[in-house]
Parts: sequence; structure tokens; C-alpha cells
Amino acid sequence: MRVLVLNAGSSSLKFNLFEMADESLILEGLVERIGVDGRLAWSVGAESGVQEVQLPDHAAALAAMIELLEARLGSGARIHAVGHRVVHGGPKYGESTLITPEVLADIEAYALYAPLHNPNNALGIRVAKAALPDVPHIAVFDTAFHHTMPEHARTYGIPYELSMKYGIRRYGFHGSSHAYVAARTAILVARPLRSLKLITCHIGNGTSVCAVRYGHSMDTSMGMTPLQGVIMGTRCGTLDPSIVDLLIDKEHLDYQAITELLNKKSGLLGISGVSSDFREIEAAADAGIPRAILARDILTYDVRKFIGSYVSVMDGVDAITFTAGIGTHSSRLRAEVCRHLTYLGVKLDETSNRDGQGERLISAADSRIAVAVVPTHEELMIARETVR
Repeated sequence: MRVLVLNAGSSSLKFNLFEMADESLILEGLVERIGVDGRLAWSVGAESGVQEVQLPDHAAALAAMIELLEARLGSGARIHAVGHRVVHGGPKYGESTLITPEVLADIEAYALYAPLHNPNNALGIRVAKAALPDVPHIAVFDTAFHHTMPEHARTYGIPYELSMKYGIRRYGFHGSSHAYVAARTAILVARPLRSLKLITCHIGNGTSVCAVRYGHSMDTSMGMTPLQGVIMGTRCGTLDPSIVDLLIDKEHLDYQAITELLNKKSGLLGISGVSSDFREIEAAADAGIPRAILARDILTYDVRKFIGSYVSVMDGVDAITFTAGIGTHSSRLRAEVCRHLTYLGVKLDETSNRDGQGERLISAADSRIAVAVVPTHEELMIARETVR
């Protein structure tokens, strides 16, 4: 069974084709600059390529992707199902779902909660269903994994009637990543997932920390939208709402401008003044640039603050796992976070943390809490959910 996984953005379309008999990746790529000048980058095994193509819209992008699959793979390009990453499933969808007209309408309606993501996800679904009408299309929601959060963890302190009326609650995101990483951590520590209390730290351009108790999400740092929680590449993270009122008044910002400010001009970029790329921020911090040092310190502080709170939420923790771009590649960030967790008995194996590669334990043999690095694989989780 071959499953195509699609992740549609406003001007991009990321794709992965899996053979699910052995969960091998057949081909992956990215169609970007849709509506501008068009670019298709792909890789299959050790081979890769880039094509400059005219892509006036997402339909043209998908057609170019299908043409590439047929040219590279011949009969192996046949697709049996399509799994779509959808950021927000709202209050209705607690698991992956076969896409019907009703489901697609709900996804578009839930743009209320994810205005920067769901409209693009819905657009990707529409063009994919038009291009591949004879195969099932599945919506795999970023929020689904977190539907197990207890009511006291997901409810905001506003009048309850308003929460019920508008579906205002903490939903959480990166669900496919947290689910994958939790399962792999259980294998690394050689214990059943259903017996473990885990804290998974998805630290990248978007960042979220999750308390996973016995395989289920109990709490997570993101909220109704991906804006809440830990400071991120360009997102502000948790913010006093009164700051929004002040900025609208003093800077004469409208709704669109304040949304742009908080989502795309804040976070590590806004603090450092250097970049949203943590590698560039670390280099600038090493060079002694004060705002870069501050941005780096805020990120590590936020992560360990959520770790501490989730130890309390679960009444203990068995393992802490780092994943995503920064969590997987920044040994310094991991060391700095764990340096402040000695009260838990956390001890790092400095060599494994600094020099190791791939999925591994980085805690010392005498550490009371296991610490792991697990590169995430959200696309594979979406493919598995599609098959299921």
C-alpha cells in the first residue's frame, strides 16, 4: 500500500510517498514559491534534484508533483491513499478522519482557530481530491492527540458559557510528533508506553512541550492556537492579553497587523534582532551579542519551566525527550535545560549528548530520569494514521 502524505502551506506543498509494507520512504519533496516563480525539489534514496517550474496555483503544483512521481517511479507511482496534515480539528475531531464534504467544511470553519493554517490545508485537500478522485483522503489533525487532556487542563478562565458557545479551549498541536516520540522513547527505555510518564519537548521554529502519561496527552504548552506557550522562532509564546490592547492603541495596529506582529515578527527573531534560526542565534550569542544571548536564555528558561510544571502535573517523570530541529541538533540547549533539572536526579552523558547521532539515550547510567533524543517523523505518523 502506497500512501502519499501532503502538507499544504500558503505558497508550498510538501509531499512524502511511503510504501507501507515496510514503512519505507519512496520519494519526498517540496513544491514552493507557488504563485511566484515556482520551484520543485525532490529526493529519492541518494538521488535528488531541483526543477524550476511555472506554478500559478496549488493545482499546478500538485500536477507537477504527480508528473514527477510518474517520471521517476513509473508504475511505482501508483497511490492508494492520501493523508493530509491538518493543523486544527476543533472540538469535533479527536482522531484522524476520512474526508467527506462535511469534514472539509468543518476544516474550513475551524480557520476560526487557525487562520494561518487551516485555509491552506483545506485548499490542499480540494486540489488533491480533484487530481486523485478515486482514492481515500484522510485528515490527520495536529490537535487530535491532545483530546485526552482532562477538562481542568484544557479550560480557560473565561465564562464557561462562552467557552462552550465558541469552542474556546486549549487544543495543543504537534500531536503526530509527540505521539511518535513518546512511542520511540518507550522503546529506548525498554518499558511499555502504558507504564511511563514522559515529557516530550518538540523544539523547532514552532515549539511545544507535552506531558504524556501512560501514552496519553495530559497537558501541552500550546493553546487554542499555536501562538501560546514557549517562545518560538517568530511567535511570541504566552503573552498577557493586555499587551495586545496597548500595542493596538500606541502603535495604531489593526487586527491583521497585530496578528502579523505576534506570529511572524516576534519570538526569537524579535528578541535577538538577528534571526529566527536558532543556529544563527547561538553563533551570535557566542560572539557576545547581548540580545542573542537573551533570546537563547529565554528559550531554555521557557522549556525547563514547562518541564518542571509537567513533573507536577503527572506526579513524577520517567523520561524527558528532545525532538524537532533545535531539540535534535542543539546539544548546548539540551545541556543547558538539563543543567537545571538536577533536583530530579537528571545527569547527562556529555559525550552522547555532544557527539552522538540519531535516536539515542543521552542520560548517564546513574541518572534517575532517562533523557533521550528522538528525531521526529510526523510524516510517517500521518501515513500510519491514513492506513489505520
